[in-house]
Amino acid sequence: QVHLVESGGGSVQAGGSLRLSCLASEYVLRRYCVGWFRQAPGKEREAVATIGFDAATSYADSVKGRFTIPQDNAKNTLYLQMNSLKPEDTAMYYCAARYGSYCYIGPSMYNYWGQGTQVTVSS
Repeated sequence: QVHLVESGGGSVQAGGSLRLSCLASEYVLRRYCVGWFRQAPGKEREAVATIGFDAATSYADSVKGRFTIPQDNAKNTLYLQMNSLKPEDTAMYYCAARYGSYCYIGPSMYNYWGQGTQVTVSS
């Protein structure tokens, strides 16, 4: 069974940094596509960054150059390193996984979700 547990959210001023963590069940990072999604109030959930078990990554245009999605297979942990944060990055951030190496952009393609962690960026 796949479990995903996020942590690391919080409040930060614009220009600051945060690192989110997603502790996954064993083998998830080796067999699943995993990614970070976010949902702001009144908006649809959107993909932020994904990584396949082949290490191929994909980023939303809005976060390219600011966010990275490293992972530590030994710790079964996926990270989202967020730098140069902007108020528009404010959202609930979710870790998600789907079986297989191909990473779709659409949230509906992901079977497993964490509970989310809130990120608030003030101007």
